[in-house]
Amino acid sequence: MALAISMEGIEARARELGVDLSAVDLDSITLPAGEDFGILSDDEEVLRNEDPPELEMGLSNIIVVDNLPVVPPEKFEKLENVIRKIYSQIGAIKENGLWMPVNPDTKKTYGYCFIEYNTPQEAELAREKTNGYKLDKSHIFAVNMLDDFEKYMKVPDTWTPAEIKPYTPGENLLKWLTDEKARDQFVIRAGTLTEVYWNDARKLAPELVFQKQYWTDSFIQWSPLGTYLATVHRQGSQVWGGENGFERLMRFAHPMVKLIDFSPGERFLVTYSSHEPSNPRDTHRVVLNVFDVRTGKVMRDFKGSADEFTTGGNIGVSGVSWPIFRWGGGKDDKYFARLGKNVISVYETNTFSLLDKKSLKVENVVDFSWSPTDPIISLFVPEMGGGNQPARVSLVQIPGKEELRQKNLFSVSDCKMYWQNNGEYLAVQVDRYTKTKKSTYTGFELFRIKERDIPIEVLELENKNDKIIAFAWEPKGHRFAIIHGDGPRPDVSFYTMRTSNNTSRVSKLTTLKAKQANALFWSPAGRFIVLAGLKGFNGQLEFYNVDELETMATGEHFMATDIMWDPTGRYLATAVTSVHEMENGFQIWSFNGKHLYKVSKDHFYQFIWRPRPPSLLTPEKEEEISKNLKKYSKKYEQEDQDAFNQLSEQERKRRTQLQEEWDSWVAKWRQIHEEERAYRRELRDGEASDEEEEYEAKEVEVEEVVDVTEEVLAFDLDQE
Repeated sequence: MALAISMEGIEARARELGVDLSAVDLDSITLPAGEDFGILSDDEEVLRNEDPPELEMGLSNIIVVDNLPVVPPEKFEKLENVIRKIYSQIGAIKENGLWMPVNPDTKKTYGYCFIEYNTPQEAELAREKTNGYKLDKSHIFAVNMLDDFEKYMKVPDTWTPAEIKPYTPGENLLKWLTDEKARDQFVIRAGTLTEVYWNDARKLAPELVFQKQYWTDSFIQWSPLGTYLATVHRQGSQVWGGENGFERLMRFAHPMVKLIDFSPGERFLVTYSSHEPSNPRDTHRVVLNVFDVRTGKVMRDFKGSADEFTTGGNIGVSGVSWPIFRWGGGKDDKYFARLGKNVISVYETNTFSLLDKKSLKVENVVDFSWSPTDPIISLFVPEMGGGNQPARVSLVQIPGKEELRQKNLFSVSDCKMYWQNNGEYLAVQVDRYTKTKKSTYTGFELFRIKERDIPIEVLELENKNDKIIAFAWEPKGHRFAIIHGDGPRPDVSFYTMRTSNNTSRVSKLTTLKAKQANALFWSPAGRFIVLAGLKGFNGQLEFYNVDELETMATGEHFMATDIMWDPTGRYLATAVTSVHEMENGFQIWSFNGKHLYKVSKDHFYQFIWRPRPPSLLTPEKEEEISKNLKKYSKKYEQEDQDAFNQLSEQERKRRTQLQEEWDSWVAKWRQIHEEERAYRRELRDGEASDEEEEYEAKEVEVEEVVDVTEEVLAFDLDQE
């Protein structure tokens, strides 16, 4: 398969090899006429497929400030100092970078000025911060980018209707779901190659779908429903997909982008970048864009200092929490929110403005999360006033901002919230101080979201001083698992939110003692779980059936760093990434712990299963299929047998080929031996040494006497 290599790829390869391209005189290198050695220039594809890009004016770091006072020469300096004081707080103004034009007739200023910053980002921030700035009642600043004037000057004086292009049907972006073998895809990134494969468990090997060298500058990411594959570059992000492969579907321009995040329904893409400030004492400047995935249009941008985006979440680049925006539950993508100081700002995607034009004020709020299925926010507020005001967890309905339920918590050290993926339950893990304040213990507050008045149960472990290592809900189910304990081999306990008589009481199913596990991985279909021992446990795996409460199999993937179920729950992938220098690659297992195949890859960075959209079947239909599974499975059992027979035939052909290769090798050397017969006869003075009948075989017996000398010597000594 041919690989297209871009200039970005050449530069990346040069960095790996330690070659300084700036020291290479590229102009002195000439290629034969019509030959490009398969290397595409960065702009070749653009020039071939798209309209010619507009030329950059190079004035993107200059702003125009209008509605300034018109002053005579004696007030020039005073006005300039006022303007410089306002705009130097935002960024460094270049030397001689402030210019106020003067009317040659009146000797007064025109009422506007030009300000040149060091970077376009500073100029853009200055426009945002000061457009509409009120100097006094009569002078309200109107600030524009100098680049914009050129754009507006190109607007024709006479209106002409837009050209309506004929409709051309798009590609079927879900074609991969119609695979006759019902296989799943995964993407891997190793070295400079990114590859997409089918997981063909019947053939015990992956089947290559697509590969490309230098496809991304940093990482790759599937969209939540598997429609798109996103790549990240210095110029921005791109999404790929298609009916028969991976074609570029859309570009999202965002220079120096570092992180991306899709909305759950794939309608929007959030991109993030941070930029070094010109003043070392300032914090990084953050830029966030929210794109429409299908059109590539920027729906809303957010800009500011890193300090404005450091509240809550997992700390990411430059100390900024990620994801900064958290999307509301469900695939409608109606709401997204971010955590601020004493507020939760909820935005609606119809207008991309604040819901009700104001943030939800919650004093001292430190964390929040959305229900995966409903517009409900759970939020946590720690204790205040030295413990006089208790901590609390609240459930808030959006868009009405109505508080559905609240639970006060006392002596709280820390709190974590875990939603079940159907939004039926919320588990709040609460770490509390003991009376002496010298240690902590852990309990759980369990919310039944779908029941009337949202009842809450309290769960404490038998040994409430046990350290909680991991917690995980069963997908689409009512059970959860906890790894707990202080020893080198912790216990694993399973609980259910339903009992046999269906009363709403949490109860324990079982506890597995002394397990080499520190992580839990439920199958997406529920029922099965992998108890994994990562890091210090060196990749121990236990495949457990929670329905039967029994271990199905155990295994090991030495030094495993990542464990991922495929979206159907049929197969499990374990991987060793480049965190370790050795054993890089991945292994595929069946749901019940049977090892299927292994693939080794040097410099292995990523393995990601392609997600699937939710099933279109109703729960009743799925239950009917489960009950009649034997009837449906006959077809697939025959296919499995055919695949097994094919593998047997392949193995027979392989052995036949090996035998033929051996026979060919023996025949080759016999021919050489025959060709050299005359030469060997000459070396032996005419003797036909190759003929076995010329020789007489004799058997010679040799008797060996053991220790006779020592015994005789001992006899002689006695005689003396």
